[in-house]
Amino acid sequence: MCGNNMSAPLPAIVPAARKATAAVIFLHGLGDTGHGWSEALAGIKSPHVKYICPHAPVMPVSLNMNMAMPSWFDIIGLSPDSQEDEVGIKQAAENVKALIDQEVKNGIPSNRIILGGFSQGGALSLYTALTTQQKLAGVVALSCWLPLRASFPQGPISGVNKEIAVLQCHGDCDPLVPLMFGSLTVEKLKSMINPANITFRTYSGMMHSSCIEEMMDVKQFIDKHLPPVD
Repeated sequence: MCGNNMSAPLPAIVPAARKATAAVIFLHGLGDTGHGWSEALAGIKSPHVKYICPHAPVMPVSLNMNMAMPSWFDIIGLSPDSQEDEVGIKQAAENVKALIDQEVKNGIPSNRIILGGFSQGGALSLYTALTTQQKLAGVVALSCWLPLRASFPQGPISGVNKEIAVLQCHGDCDPLVPLMFGSLTVEKLKSMINPANITFRTYSGMMHSSCIEEMMDVKQFIDKHLPPVD
């Protein structure tokens, strides 16, 4: 991906086969683009759902020796006590909220929108869902963690998404974002939102990637929380 890093290109979109009455906004991982996930979601699409896969802006990433690559925010380290890019994470969340607002303007109510993502994108989708005042249908968090977890109060969150449905998925052989991150995240989430609404799935032998079984679980979650309305 080339060009300046001031504005990312338009999202990769899988349009609804008929009138879109729901949407999935899905955020890719570090160094990736929205194209791969738009293809994966096209494989499990429902006719009334629009799938939006934005591309992260290109920026230098501390973790990768300041090499410029698509990234939602800077990543300084990959251990639970690593310093975090608080300003960048909060700005990225505002950008995602703007994408949600755009779909609301397009006629899809926010409670018919699922936010999702993989790795860094999953982390951002979780953070955004827990901090936005837009009521969402659910969150799909794949191979990720909750950023700025210490910034959240102890105990249940207030706000419109305290009953939000969450599907969290992780491979048990992930060398990059270890399963422990997923387990710590799900425990934190259970203290913040209704534990009955959280599903945590692990996949045997899966590394920092996706698999068909996981995509089927994602499809089932989307179909359950974004049923047809007509």
